[in-house]
Amino acid sequence: MQVTFLGTSSGVPTRARNVSAVALRLPQRAEMWLFDCGEGTQHQFLRSDLRLSQLRRVFITHMHGDHVFGLPGLLASLGLSGSCNEGVDLYGPDPLETFLQGALSSSSTRIGYPLQIHRVRPAAEQGTLVFEDDALTVRCTPLTHRVPAYAYRVEQKPLAGRFDIERARALEIPPGPVYARLKRGETVTLEDGRVMDGTSLCGPDRPGVSVVYCTDTVFCEAAVELARGADLLIHESTFAHAEAEMAFQKQHSTSTMAAQTAAEAGVGQLVLTHLSPRYAHGNPVTPDDLLAEARAIFPETLVAKDFMTLDVKPRCNSS
Repeated sequence: MQVTFLGTSSGVPTRARNVSAVALRLPQRAEMWLFDCGEGTQHQFLRSDLRLSQLRRVFITHMHGDHVFGLPGLLASLGLSGSCNEGVDLYGPDPLETFLQGALSSSSTRIGYPLQIHRVRPAAEQGTLVFEDDALTVRCTPLTHRVPAYAYRVEQKPLAGRFDIERARALEIPPGPVYARLKRGETVTLEDGRVMDGTSLCGPDRPGVSVVYCTDTVFCEAAVELARGADLLIHESTFAHAEAEMAFQKQHSTSTMAAQTAAEAGVGQLVLTHLSPRYAHGNPVTPDDLLAEARAIFPETLVAKDFMTLDVKPRCNSS
């Protein structure tokens, strides 16, 4: 999977950071998912190498404006471009549908493609899946914030083990399309009558990639459980550690809360996002200071910047 940060500020945009949006490119398919859609997100797409026409699903964490104000405009532009034949599925809190219907109706905006809205509260409360297909699952959990908010976990299902080409050659299996079927673990009857079980020519299943997106929240055990063992945790870090009292009041996280979540969950890497504009470079406290605070607890930490891209791989396969 490939993650691109389109907005990493909290509350309001700055010269260097737009408000919340993270794009996820999916492996082995021309499809992209979006997590949150703050104002100006479609402009961020234009400044990136992402193709908005590949957008298939949007996951909204909560209904604060810096996470949703860009959604009506983005959906309208998709309709005007005529490049969204498959449609878009939206996932989010209960008020998402009313918000969109009001914005689109009052602006006389027609969405000329299939648009479905899914409420995630039942899945979060019951511990069921938000989404599943043959390759991926999505789960969510309630966070601790001033309004209903949810974190999401995208998990790739285990991948087939590596195909042993040398063994296939030793068994005198002729190369060609049959190799592809054997790689998929199918049972194939060869031209000479032999029946070959593809699973016997493949190694053990390989773990898929897992990414967790967690904003907005004060530290909570639910986020730890959702993120447990994930390859990448994207976590809000609105405040520095010195502002912990304010963080509790506003139900946001500090750099150290995010790091504590990552450490307790045993994730592979932590990326801080949703930084307060007060920590811009040149101010007394900067993003580098938040990074140092987090790394003191969880060394494998980065601070997100707009347009930063990460290739996420399972830890057992990474160098």
